[in-house]
Parts: sequence; C-alpha cells; structure tokens
Amino acid sequence: MRIRTIAATAGSVILLTACATTADTKQAPTPAFDQARIDAALDRQSDGAKARYGARHPAETLAFFDLAPGMTVVEGLPGGGWYSKILVDYLGPDGRLIGADYALDMWPKFGFFDDEFIEGKKTWASDWPEQAQEWRGADSARVDAFAFNAVPERLLESADAVVFIRALHNFARFNEDGGYLDNALAETYAVLKPGGIVGVVQHQAPEARSDAFANGSRGYLKKAYVIERMRAAGFEYVGSRDINANPKDQPSEADMVWRLPPSLSGSRDKPEQRAKMEAIGESNRMTLKFRKPR
Repeated sequence: MRIRTIAATAGSVILLTACATTADTKQAPTPAFDQARIDAALDRQSDGAKARYGARHPAETLAFFDLAPGMTVVEGLPGGGWYSKILVDYLGPDGRLIGADYALDMWPKFGFFDDEFIEGKKTWASDWPEQAQEWRGADSARVDAFAFNAVPERLLESADAVVFIRALHNFARFNEDGGYLDNALAETYAVLKPGGIVGVVQHQAPEARSDAFANGSRGYLKKAYVIERMRAAGFEYVGSRDINANPKDQPSEADMVWRLPPSLSGSRDKPEQRAKMEAIGESNRMTLKFRKPR
C-alpha cells in the first residue's frame, strides 16, 4: 500500500491508502553504512560530545540501524542536537535530516513548562531547521522538521529511516491520555518508505520491575513492551544488540533514570552520592531495529 494522506486527532491517526503502482514498488539499491564518513563526522564533534562516545556508541549504533550517506532520516525528539550534529554531517549533501517534535498538545501534560515555552513550540517546525543551520557545513545534509500530529503530506513515505534515541518514554507515559505513543508510531509508519528502518535506543527497565515503574514516567520502558507496541503499529522486529547496555544500572522501583549521568538529578551537590551515580554511568539501554514491510 502507498499512503496518500494522514489525519491525526487527539486519540487516533487515520491513514487513507491507495494501491501502489508498478513504479512505486521498484526498489533502489540500498546504500551502505560508511565507516570512514562516520569516523570523520565523529572526529569533528565537540570535546563534550566525544566524552559521551564510550556510553553512547554512535558509530556502532548507526551501523546497526543501517544508516548511510544520502538517506533521509527522521530523528524523533532531537533535543539539544547531540545526535543531530553527527547525523547532519554523516548523511552528507545528498541526505536529509528531519527533526520530529512532540505533538503540540502533549507539552502541557508535563506540568512544568510555562505558557511562553509552550507558545514557542507552535513555530518549532520552522525554528528547528534554522537552528540546525549552525551545525551544517558545505558537505552536510539538508534539514527539515515537523511535529507529531501535524505531519505535512509532502513528507509521507519520504524517509529511509526513523530513529528514536532515548525518546519513547514520554510518548508511552501519556499514551493512555491521548494515545501519543500509538499516534507517533502510526505517523512513523506513514513517513517511512516501504522497507524503511526504525531504530530505537531506550532506557531499559528490568523485566522484573512493575509495569507502573516502567510506564515511562521514570524514563524506563520494558523491552517486551516496546516490541509489542511496534508490532501493533505494523512494524517487523528485526533484532537487538547490546551496544548500549550497562548492567550496572539496576534501578529500584523508586529510582528515575535522571539520577544517572549526565543529568545527575539529586546528587550534583552531594559528592558521595554523585560518585556512586558516576560509577554506574549512563543508563542501561536497549538498542532495537524494526522494519516497515515492503
């Protein structure tokens, strides 16, 4: 099927489809991961970014997701641009990086963003590409953006891959109050080309923890839950890697992921507690790959 239009409501996403033509089904050769180019892109990052490579393994992660120069890649919740700055360089002048933000009506649900901040989110889809120009060079990818629940029709079936790097927990946290995870995954399916990849890096809750602990509000999700929701959205589960695993991270039911580096919430001014958190390191993370059926 070829998706023609998409309409989102607070609780559902409606996809209107039409049969694919013979031309639609032709598959272009799959580009290959470029080790030399990712090495060069990583070398050009700031010292602060490089300090996190040992915990975040960007080269190994992007290789597992089969990302290659020239691709169109959507990055869910790019935040401050840690991965964006790598991707915009790595994808190169024939590639495109598209940032994707939370749905506008999801922001008030956090309860701690003021009206000015939320008002500013109304123009995020035009503001973010302007900000991203600062990260581009002569050999960098083009940039674009959208917010979930407001995907432009021009972006449907345009992406080779979508990545969610530590980004799914808040969608899940509010899924029962607005269907935000289900909507985001439906729209992810819509923007991907047939055969496109979804790469997920997510703080992983121990399966023995309660579902209440692992509902996203503490930053953690269970691997089984993520796989189940992705399959329910129509994606095929390709596999997982332990690239970003950290067995030292064994949260109790009372713990939040932000107690760990780099946030160090609650211990920044407590040297003994801070040392314990730094000894654990960044969170234990699942690294999963899914595919939209061809």
